[in-house]
Amino acid sequence: MKGNGAGTGRGTGRKAVRRALISVYDKTGVVEFARRLTAAGVELISSGGTARMLEEAQLPVTRVSDVTGFPEMLGGRVKTLHPRIHAGILAVRDDPSHREDLERHGIAPIDLVAVNLYPFERAASSGAPLPEAVEMIDIGGPTLVRAAAKNHADVAVVVEPARYGEIAAEIERHGGLDAATRARLAVAAFRHTAAYDEAIAAYLARAYEESEEAERFPGQLRFDLVKVQDLRYGENPHQSAAFYRESGDVAGTLAAARQLHGTKLSFNNILDLDAAVAVAYSLERCGCAVIKHGNPCGAASAETPREAFLAAREGDPVSAFGGIVAFNRRVDADAARELTSMFLEVVAAPEIEEEALEILRKKKKLRVIELGPGAGRRTGFDVRRVSGGLLLQEWDGDDPLESAEVVTRRPPTDDEWRALRFAWRVCRHVRSNAIVFALADRTVGIGAGQMSRVDSVKLAAMKAGDRSAGAVMASDAFFPFRDGVDEAAKAGIRAVIQPGGSIRDKEVIAAADEHGLAMVFTGRRHFRH
Repeated sequence: MKGNGAGTGRGTGRKAVRRALISVYDKTGVVEFARRLTAAGVELISSGGTARMLEEAQLPVTRVSDVTGFPEMLGGRVKTLHPRIHAGILAVRDDPSHREDLERHGIAPIDLVAVNLYPFERAASSGAPLPEAVEMIDIGGPTLVRAAAKNHADVAVVVEPARYGEIAAEIERHGGLDAATRARLAVAAFRHTAAYDEAIAAYLARAYEESEEAERFPGQLRFDLVKVQDLRYGENPHQSAAFYRESGDVAGTLAAARQLHGTKLSFNNILDLDAAVAVAYSLERCGCAVIKHGNPCGAASAETPREAFLAAREGDPVSAFGGIVAFNRRVDADAARELTSMFLEVVAAPEIEEEALEILRKKKKLRVIELGPGAGRRTGFDVRRVSGGLLLQEWDGDDPLESAEVVTRRPPTDDEWRALRFAWRVCRHVRSNAIVFALADRTVGIGAGQMSRVDSVKLAAMKAGDRSAGAVMASDAFFPFRDGVDEAAKAGIRAVIQPGGSIRDKEVIAAADEHGLAMVFTGRRHFRH
């Protein structure tokens, strides 16, 4: 069979569709698709439940078992794995030896394969036992898809029910499918099977992660991502951008959040919102974080969302203008009234009360995001893109301070301990070099992203002003010199928490003792580059 379109090389021109194999788990739209193919003169082959559905719709269909001469066996594990099926798909139509093989064995070519796979991810994410999940690993389906996609010069493969309409329409108009259509379908098919295999590999890796053989960081790593939306632009207007989500279970993550109001989220909004959620969900009670340019400019814990927002905003009221605000508790009307008292880009919470939503909607452009139950969840790895590759690491989790050690003559008071714990929770979310001045329930000044640690202390002191008197200080890494402690004492700081580990620790501790400060070493660093 030769192409009847433009061009003479293999893979160019339109190829007629005379025979189609349809075997699908997701039967959305399959009867209508089959009906249109039948009306266009296409012979149908099918198996299992798909064949029964087409027969019930009174469509002429040949069962796979009638083509192969073998019944389905092993409880349905073996249906289409047979030369009479795969030779019909894989035969190169312009190869004389292939045509001779088909004729010798009485095998008819198959021109279209419509297949979708067992929903392995659904079974795996449902918490099904391992044997049940393994049973949902499709074998015949991916084999059919890959065979048809390999031979896309002659064969079309459809894995997405959403494409049935366009495929049927092209066959109705022209009797077949052109090379460009077959190529697009083949690319989609290989992506589909690659994502399917990656989901299985990831599930099995998690299932066996307790074994000694498990690899924390495998020798090869692939990501299966699904586009959520195109964005207006990236960090800057001249950069194109899009937002993708993981294809697996993303419940509780930012990718699963719902936007209830406002203009579309931008690239920078999403980055800042992710940072805001991470801070808010690291806090106790009702936690609130205000983010600007990836850094918290204020964070607080309180009994109500209104109180938490007011305290967080006061951490740096100038920087809070135009910020991203996230809560770890439901937002009510009292909080909404305060939130609408100033310009904000985004407000996010696990739940937004209806009355609160009506108040927030008065701000036409304010983006209101409902994070949903279980929000604050982190999946997979922390991934950073570099030229030519990726850096992967575990997420930097909470530090319970179980091994914290008082290293100064004076230990912290109970109030100072509460403030130190709060400051330490916030500190790991601040860009290095990170310094956080805080009270027991709120930040009062944050120094972020400075190349010198002492400059971060000075910046935090400048932001805090008089509020630093009696506050505590957290540092994400050790002090290389005593100057940071001297500056903190000058600002009125009364206690310090830091990892320790500097070759000048003795000098730093001595400086704290000179100023009457309490100092705690955690033994754990929290850089965030």
